[in-house]
Amino acid sequence: MKKLKSGMERRAESNEKIKQLGIACFEELPFIEDSTQVSLKSIDDICKRAIACLLSTQLAYDITQDNDYEESKELFSSLLKKYRVENSLNEKEQKLFSNKYQKQDAIDVVWTYEAYWSLVWALGLVENITYPFDICDLEKAIRIVGDTDTYEEFKQQCHMRDIEEILDMLDLYYRYDWAVTEKRINPDTNIGLLNPDVVVERRRGLEWLICDTKDWNDISLDT
Repeated sequence: MKKLKSGMERRAESNEKIKQLGIACFEELPFIEDSTQVSLKSIDDICKRAIACLLSTQLAYDITQDNDYEESKELFSSLLKKYRVENSLNEKEQKLFSNKYQKQDAIDVVWTYEAYWSLVWALGLVENITYPFDICDLEKAIRIVGDTDTYEEFKQQCHMRDIEEILDMLDLYYRYDWAVTEKRINPDTNIGLLNPDVVVERRRGLEWLICDTKDWNDISLDT
């Protein structure tokens, strides 16, 4: 197990990383909870959310590309059943599968590829998400689930990261998110190579890991 850190220690480390990247840093931004104050969701909850999210993003992508909806829905519905994650869909994802969505719902869900990327990082299936400069590796994102035949096989390949490591990453993304939010207010703010959309969605995934909220679209992402 990694050394327990205080929120202040974690903040200092994140600030140093951010400044080294030449990204605007609000050094007094509040620090997040430490590992004695939070608990991770169970590995089963995380695995199911990851699979349900991935399948939903693929349906959402087909919708945004005007592909055959019924054909795509049938395929990904069958995969939800195959992996036994039909009950792990959030509200927006449910709208896609029930054909009660708006176009914006599909666009929003496509972007959750990045929240999914945070989950599979936490599950030890992705090596590094420290630098959110570009979108995730979509082919790998699909293979992580697609190369398995059952839920059990997917879970078996996972090795949950230590909560200290997850909190380190969440704290960093919290501060990245402050920078990209500040950029919208003050265009002169330096955010380096950060991709604002990637930052927000990956932070959403990381926040979901340690909060009581079931639907990650209900999580406040204030900075």
